[in-house]
Amino acid sequence: MRYDRAVCFVIAFALSIAAGVAIAGPFEDAETALRRGDYATALRLLQPLANWGDRDAQYTLGVMYENGRGVRQDRAEAAKWFQKAAGQGQRNAQYNLGVMYAAAQGVPRDLAEAANWFQKAANQGHVVAQYNLGTMYAAGQGVPQDDAEAAKWFQNAADQGQRNAQYNLGTMYVAGRGVRQDYAEAVNWFRKAADQGHAGAQNSLGGMYQSGRGVPQDYAEAVKWYRQSADQGLALGQYNLGLMYAEGQGVPQNFAEAVSWYRKAADQGLALGQINLGGMYVAGQGVPQDYVQAHKWYNLAASRFPASETKDREIAAKNRDIVAAKMTPAQIAEAQKFAREWNAK
Repeated sequence: MRYDRAVCFVIAFALSIAAGVAIAGPFEDAETALRRGDYATALRLLQPLANWGDRDAQYTLGVMYENGRGVRQDRAEAAKWFQKAAGQGQRNAQYNLGVMYAAAQGVPRDLAEAANWFQKAANQGHVVAQYNLGTMYAAGQGVPQDDAEAAKWFQNAADQGQRNAQYNLGTMYVAGRGVRQDYAEAVNWFRKAADQGHAGAQNSLGGMYQSGRGVPQDYAEAVKWYRQSADQGLALGQYNLGLMYAEGQGVPQNFAEAVSWYRKAADQGLALGQINLGGMYVAGQGVPQDYVQAHKWYNLAASRFPASETKDREIAAKNRDIVAAKMTPAQIAEAQKFAREWNAK
């Protein structure tokens, strides 16, 4: 049973709160006040600096309005101050302004404007802006879709240690998107992200060891990385670890352990885990044979495979119908009830 190592393009929206030093005196005093939680004093010191055009004071004032520290939370006011600071080249303000346009916080949603501000911050080395800009080029959000440009910005962020960028860069080397296909280079970036605890990268690195792409095939090493991913709750990692136990690859064959990991993935709504769990109930491997449970899981899998997975959806439906032929109408009704009442955990 195959699985899809899809590239995960996610824009991380977070507001920076660390400000650079502007001028000695009032600004430093404001920073000291902020650190001790004296927001009223900080506001009193920052406001005139911001009004006079100090970009770091403007940025910090924007953060206070964004987080409601010493002032009533007001994202429109935050955006106003970020705009002033960003226009003067303050890179954290540029990044935050990009976030606000992307997430419609204090300003109307405008992905082109978000990309514009991420670009400015990225050009100054802001690592998350570089990562976000990469995601926007990869997805064609606010900019024309451009895999090569996405890979460039992922590379910049990855070189600074941004683990999501490292993972995405690895997936691009696997697929040959925006870069020449290179499994060894993919392994290199997956490992960097995996060593930082990125669950998707741990799962992908396990896949590379299982398939022998970019590294010598090593089932035990594959199990090691799948387990790390699975222990973090990634459904694909749980499913893949279940496969290894079911096949006895890298670990002694253990159907009960396979069922345990399939169930964890299935409970999260992963159709691959559901279809395999259904198969274990049919065969009575690791669990008592139970056609009602098998029908339930096959039924759920058939409904949860995306439209792009037509073949897998048809297999799940076919298996469900084969099991149904061995069941009484009452058993089928019970299985359908279980499926209706199921909720992803």
